Amino acid sequence: MEKLVILAVDDEEAIRDGIKRVLSGDRFEVETCGSGYKAIERLQENDYGLIISDLKMPGMDGIEVLKAVKALQPDIPVIIITGYASIDTAIEAMKNGAAEYISKPFTPDLLLEKVQIALSQGSKTRDEKRQDKEVDLLHGFHQFIGASKEMQKVYHRIIRVAATNSTVLITGESGTGKELAARAIHENSPRKDKPFVAVDCSSLAETLLESELFGHVKGSFTGAVQAKTGLFQVADGGTLFLDEVSNISLSTQAKLLRALQERKITPIGGTQLIPIDIHLVAATNKNLRTMANEGTFREDLFFRLNIIPIELPPLRERCQDIPILIRHFLKKYTAEIGKQIRGVAPDVMSFLENYTYPGNVRELENMIERAVVLAEGDIISNDDLELWDSTNTPSNPLIERIPMNSEELKEMKRYIRDHAIESLESLFVRNALERSNWNVTRAAEETGILRPNFQSMMKKLGISARGPH
Repeated sequence: MEKLVILAVDDEEAIRDGIKRVLSGDRFEVETCGSGYKAIERLQENDYGLIISDLKMPGMDGIEVLKAVKALQPDIPVIIITGYASIDTAIEAMKNGAAEYISKPFTPDLLLEKVQIALSQGSKTRDEKRQDKEVDLLHGFHQFIGASKEMQKVYHRIIRVAATNSTVLITGESGTGKELAARAIHENSPRKDKPFVAVDCSSLAETLLESELFGHVKGSFTGAVQAKTGLFQVADGGTLFLDEVSNISLSTQAKLLRALQERKITPIGGTQLIPIDIHLVAATNKNLRTMANEGTFREDLFFRLNIIPIELPPLRERCQDIPILIRHFLKKYTAEIGKQIRGVAPDVMSFLENYTYPGNVRELENMIERAVVLAEGDIISNDDLELWDSTNTPSNPLIERIPMNSEELKEMKRYIRDHAIESLESLFVRNALERSNWNVTRAAEETGILRPNFQSMMKKLGISARGPH
């Protein structure tokens, strides 16, 4: 008989060991971890039949773990344990879907009893749950990777809005996954069996975009040799996703607003009103409120789109997810390319965890794909990432160019962190010295830095004024 795997989450090692000692046996296999973040990371990689989580933990607490589990795999029962027992915490845990609640200290018999009760609440077998998980990998959140508190908020907002027809406005920087969020809304909605139609509003001219959205009748304009069905009709019953909605012209904005208010459209050159039934999801990397104040975006349309806002956090604000994303992209591209790569070198992981990713998740994915293609060994190294070329000059988006003065150095340091800053400063100082033929006084003057301060930087970086010998 296959053992049911239990994950025990507690920041106290003694509690983790105690749970493992009590439950391990013929029926159960127990895995443990010391933080909520690690638990959600494990959950995305493994099958579990039960989660037992402490309530009070640093970083991600037990309620947040519970909410994340219910968002990602709602059929897994969760037991919350705590040394801070109260009616309020018990109610909160149960409201958020906990199967059971147990106070510390607890006896082995009580723990076994609670486990039995929690497991009895789930009627699905382990195989059925695995099948459900495989189906979930084709829908919903399979492309959205992350266990951070910021992403859990996004998951919960998506689940809530997916059940409604309320218009959604997704905002976020380029590369944060706005279309993935829109698809997740669709896949978790009652409309999931109907079309999902995505339109990139920035790639179409004004007249073409209007025709694409609303359709046209034959002969309505030069080149309209036959009638065209608009995407509002194509998406009927499903979801219409308008990406980069800020690029729509004011005249087309007026027609879009009318369509949303009346739930009807009129093709270009036509007179017949056509009813539409769509869930509209829009996205932009710009501030529509500011654009409305400036008169470049209709204020009434902004309010109509912004009924349910979802803001996607940039990757630099959810650094806990970077290792998870790296493993995900490594697995994806090693499978696609057919290489056996075990992981990344520690210094590479440190760099990737501290870099601020102006291009967000898309940039990280591109970096890992390139590294997998170029890697000659089974561990990703700095050379595979192509952080530097043979002349020690930046050769990729991590550092676009060497700063020439103190202001440029200050500006570029905003986009990298920790040890990467030292690399940038080293390039800056060496480049200044080379331009001045290794004359420290002239190098300091040209960069706008006081000579004593420039010398201090050289000393900190271990750079000698004797030249590149």
